[in-house]
Amino acid sequence: MVAEAAAELAQISAPDNDALDVIAVRLAVLQEQQNWPAAQQIAAHYVRRSPAEAAGWVTWAYATRRSESLAAAEKILLEAEQRHPREPTIQFNLGCYACQRGDLVTARSRVARAIALDKKFAAAAATDPDLAPLRSEPNLRTES
Repeated sequence: MVAEAAAELAQISAPDNDALDVIAVRLAVLQEQQNWPAAQQIAAHYVRRSPAEAAGWVTWAYATRRSESLAAAEKILLEAEQRHPREPTIQFNLGCYACQRGDLVTARSRVARAIALDKKFAAAAATDPDLAPLRSEPNLRTES
Protein backbone atom coordinates (compact mmCIF):
# COMPACT_ATOMS: atom_id res chain seq x y z
CA MET A 1 0.00 0.00 0.00
CA VAL A 2 3.04 2.27 0.09
CA ALA A 3 2.87 2.84 -3.66
CA GLU A 4 -0.82 3.73 -3.39
CA ALA A 5 -0.10 6.17 -0.57
CA ALA A 6 2.68 7.78 -2.60
CA ALA A 7 0.34 8.14 -5.58
CA GLU A 8 -2.34 9.76 -3.43
CA LEU A 9 0.19 12.16 -1.93
CA ALA A 10 1.36 13.17 -5.41
CA GLN A 11 -2.19 14.30 -6.23
CA ILE A 12 -2.43 16.75 -3.33
CA SER A 13 -2.16 20.28 -4.65
CA ALA A 14 -0.86 23.48 -3.09
CA PRO A 15 -1.34 24.79 -0.48
CA ASP A 16 -2.58 21.53 1.06
CA ASN A 17 0.57 19.65 0.05
CA ASP A 18 2.56 21.74 2.54
CA ALA A 19 0.31 21.04 5.52
CA LEU A 20 2.22 19.46 8.41
CA ASP A 21 0.06 16.35 8.46
CA VAL A 22 0.63 15.82 4.72
CA ILE A 23 4.37 16.32 5.19
CA ALA A 24 4.33 13.77 8.03
CA VAL A 25 2.55 11.18 5.87
CA ARG A 26 4.91 11.86 2.96
CA LEU A 27 7.82 11.36 5.35
CA ALA A 28 6.39 8.07 6.62
CA VAL A 29 6.03 6.82 3.03
CA LEU A 30 9.62 7.80 2.21
CA GLN A 31 10.86 5.97 5.32
CA GLU A 32 8.91 2.86 4.35
CA GLN A 33 10.46 3.09 0.88
CA GLN A 34 13.87 3.61 2.50
CA ASN A 35 14.37 6.66 0.32
CA TRP A 36 16.74 8.26 2.80
CA PRO A 37 17.92 11.28 0.75
CA ALA A 38 14.32 12.37 0.08
CA ALA A 39 13.31 11.59 3.67
CA GLN A 40 16.21 13.70 4.90
CA GLN A 41 15.03 16.69 2.87
CA ILE A 42 11.38 16.34 3.87
CA ALA A 43 12.28 15.86 7.54
CA ALA A 44 14.48 18.96 7.49
CA HIS A 45 11.54 20.89 6.03
CA TYR A 46 9.24 19.47 8.71
CA VAL A 47 11.63 20.57 11.47
CA ARG A 48 11.90 24.08 10.01
CA ARG A 49 8.10 24.28 10.05
CA SER A 50 7.62 22.63 13.45
CA PRO A 51 10.79 22.72 15.58
CA ALA A 52 8.76 22.07 18.73
CA GLU A 53 8.05 18.50 17.55
CA ALA A 54 10.91 16.34 18.87
CA ALA A 55 9.92 13.42 16.63
CA GLY A 56 10.72 15.49 13.56
CA TRP A 57 14.28 16.00 14.74
CA VAL A 58 14.69 12.28 15.43
CA THR A 59 13.37 11.39 11.99
CA TRP A 60 15.63 13.96 10.35
CA ALA A 61 18.66 12.52 12.15
CA TYR A 62 17.64 8.94 11.28
CA ALA A 63 17.37 9.76 7.56
CA THR A 64 20.58 11.79 7.66
CA ARG A 65 22.50 8.92 9.22
CA ARG A 66 21.39 6.64 6.41
CA SER A 67 21.86 9.10 3.56
CA GLU A 68 24.89 11.05 4.73
CA SER A 69 26.76 10.09 7.90
CA LEU A 70 26.53 9.39 11.59
CA ALA A 71 28.44 12.63 12.31
CA ALA A 72 25.87 14.69 10.40
CA ALA A 73 23.02 12.94 12.21
CA GLU A 74 24.67 13.52 15.57
CA LYS A 75 24.98 17.23 14.82
CA ILE A 76 21.22 17.39 14.21
CA LEU A 77 20.44 15.64 17.49
CA LEU A 78 22.83 17.83 19.46
CA GLU A 79 20.87 20.84 18.23
CA ALA A 80 17.62 19.03 18.99
CA GLU A 81 18.82 18.32 22.51
CA GLN A 82 19.07 22.06 23.15
CA ARG A 83 15.38 22.42 22.30
CA HIS A 84 14.23 19.11 23.84
CA PRO A 85 16.58 18.29 26.75
CA ARG A 86 14.11 15.86 28.34
CA GLU A 87 13.28 13.88 25.19
CA PRO A 88 14.43 10.31 25.87
CA THR A 89 14.59 9.27 22.20
CA ILE A 90 17.11 12.03 21.51
CA GLN A 91 19.22 10.94 24.50
CA PHE A 92 19.02 7.30 23.45
CA ASN A 93 20.02 8.00 19.86
CA LEU A 94 22.89 10.22 20.99
CA GLY A 95 23.98 7.26 23.14
CA CYS A 96 23.85 4.99 20.10
CA TYR A 97 25.92 7.45 18.09
CA ALA A 98 28.50 7.80 20.87
CA CYS A 99 28.74 4.03 21.10
CA GLN A 100 29.32 3.73 17.37
CA ARG A 101 32.06 6.36 17.65
CA GLY A 102 33.68 4.25 20.38
CA ASP A 103 32.93 6.67 23.22
CA LEU A 104 31.44 4.13 25.59
CA VAL A 105 31.45 6.40 28.64
CA THR A 106 29.31 9.01 26.90
CA ALA A 107 27.17 6.27 25.39
CA ARG A 108 26.46 4.80 28.81
CA SER A 109 25.60 8.21 30.24
CA ARG A 110 23.25 9.06 27.38
CA VAL A 111 21.49 5.69 27.49
CA ALA A 112 21.14 5.88 31.27
CA ARG A 113 19.57 9.33 30.92
CA ALA A 114 17.12 8.01 28.31
CA ILE A 115 16.17 5.15 30.65
CA ALA A 116 15.73 7.57 33.55
CA LEU A 117 13.37 9.65 31.41
CA ASP A 118 11.46 6.62 30.07
CA LYS A 119 11.94 3.09 31.37
CA LYS A 120 11.00 1.53 28.00
CA PHE A 121 14.49 2.39 26.77
CA ALA A 122 15.95 -0.28 29.07
CA ALA A 123 14.53 -2.95 26.78
CA ALA A 124 15.74 -1.08 23.71
CA ALA A 125 19.23 -0.79 25.19
CA ALA A 126 19.31 -4.55 25.69
CA THR A 127 18.73 -5.25 22.00
CA ASP A 128 19.76 -2.25 19.89
CA PRO A 129 22.61 -3.34 17.59
CA ASP A 130 24.26 0.08 17.86
CA LEU A 131 24.81 -0.57 21.57
CA ALA A 132 26.44 -4.01 21.21
CA PRO A 133 29.89 -2.62 22.11
CA LEU A 134 28.42 -1.09 25.26
CA ARG A 135 26.78 -4.34 26.33
CA SER A 136 30.02 -6.26 25.87
CA GLU A 137 31.87 -4.05 28.36
CA PRO A 138 31.17 -5.47 31.85
CA ASN A 139 32.04 -2.20 33.58
CA LEU A 140 29.77 -0.17 31.33
CA ARG A 141 26.43 -1.98 31.55
CA THR A 142 23.36 0.08 30.59
CA GLU A 143 21.22 -0.79 33.62
CA SER A 144 20.26 2.10 35.88
